[in-house]
Amino acid sequence: MRIPKHIGIIPDGNRRWSINNGLSKETGYTYGLDPGLILFNLCRKIGIKEITYYGFTTDNAKRPKTQRKAFTQACIKAVKILSKEDADLLVLGNYNSPMFPSELLPYTKRQTFGKGGTKVNFLVNYGWEWDLSNLNHNNSSNRKKITNLLKSNDISRVDLIIRWGGRRRLSGFLPVQSIYSDFYVVDEYWPDFKQEHFYKALNWYNTQDITLGG
Repeated sequence: MRIPKHIGIIPDGNRRWSINNGLSKETGYTYGLDPGLILFNLCRKIGIKEITYYGFTTDNAKRPKTQRKAFTQACIKAVKILSKEDADLLVLGNYNSPMFPSELLPYTKRQTFGKGGTKVNFLVNYGWEWDLSNLNHNNSSNRKKITNLLKSNDISRVDLIIRWGGRRRLSGFLPVQSIYSDFYVVDEYWPDFKQEHFYKALNWYNTQDITLGG
């Protein structure tokens, strides 16, 4: 089986899961913590070299205060959990904004935890416009220069993106790195994560014709 080197994870459906289970919308984010750790260990077990989790975007700041507080706290907890694993961890996002949690500022430079070995990127208060804000028309013809100017320049091209929650959209996820990504959608909500979701995505990826435009 062909294993992707880098997978992106969009853990969507937390609020809809909460409503379906008779809970307030913000409750679902806490139930997404265990799936994140399980998925990390599955990736490490089969040899995936890099993982990017989509925490929350700059656009998510438009949500009600209770929800903002809930998904921010969930991201803080998730990063703290991953920092106890063997990982080379980076938190990426607009850290100059008041929406960026101060607890995660120490993680905005990549650090090795435990034995390291698996690159883990966690997008927190991330926005594609913020990521590309160093670019202008004068350097648009130089691909290498463009990559270096990205705020996300330490993140490699994404081979496979898996999105839970049934939505068929990227929602601004790493627009440059995902340009040739294969995109797999799981209809179940993220808190209902099952290992079979991950393995089905890998099996599907194995059947794709990876040409990178060639």
